[in-house]
Amino acid sequence: MSRPSPVVTVMINAARAAARSLTRDFGEVEHLQVSRKGPGDFVSVADHKAEEIIFEQLSKARPGYGFLMEERGLVTGTDKTNMFIVDPLDGTLNFLHSVPHFAVSIGLRRDGELHAGVVHDVIRNEVFWAEKGQGAWLDQRRLKVATRLRLSEAIVATGAPWVGKSEEHHAKFWSEIAEITPRTAGLRRFGSAALDLAYVAAGRFDAFWERHLKPWDIAAGMVLVTEAGGRIHTLGEGEAELTGNILAANPSLTPKLAELLEKSPAATGG
Repeated sequence: MSRPSPVVTVMINAARAAARSLTRDFGEVEHLQVSRKGPGDFVSVADHKAEEIIFEQLSKARPGYGFLMEERGLVTGTDKTNMFIVDPLDGTLNFLHSVPHFAVSIGLRRDGELHAGVVHDVIRNEVFWAEKGQGAWLDQRRLKVATRLRLSEAIVATGAPWVGKSEEHHAKFWSEIAEITPRTAGLRRFGSAALDLAYVAAGRFDAFWERHLKPWDIAAGMVLVTEAGGRIHTLGEGEAELTGNILAANPSLTPKLAELLEKSPAATGG
């Protein structure tokens, strides 16, 4: 059994504090669904409040560290070697519709490389954490990616382009679906990239792919997958962390899925 390092403990504590705030606010969302104004403004406030909690706790515990946050953006710190990458509410659309599947995601980049990650499943109260060279864990249970070798036995998760994306992006997504669906046991679209990656690390999903994600969507989850023995593959050109065109799976399934996704018709998008 491994214990989280001091910096990972700080990240876990900040995630838990934000989760408590989101849990209280989530209890109000259902009531707002029937109002004429709708819950959108309320969710925005909940999102910002959770991010502020994380920012305050991490800034106090690790003064000088930089931040890259979904709402606040880039915050340059005096410590140029460490940066927290934060999504205070990954799965906003689920939260908005009272779907109990969303997470707090906190990654740590150190010396230009992803070093640690925490993904807190708010409703299930599951804390996934990982640190470079220390493995991936669900609370105190060691995580390993699934060992399935055949695509026909694999459950694969993905994320769909949202309404603001171009027709080209949607066409690419549907061409990928056409390649993957008949060759796998099933597809899942749960609406939280951070939890999808955590589930790959835990062996619940065999693989996950999505395009056009942001660093705060995937930074923590990427550490979880690699420390659980999985691989991160960049779809197209560039670095997965920066472009967000990502495939995560075990070493056996990664090349098989990458081949299918890269050969699917329509433009690859960036």
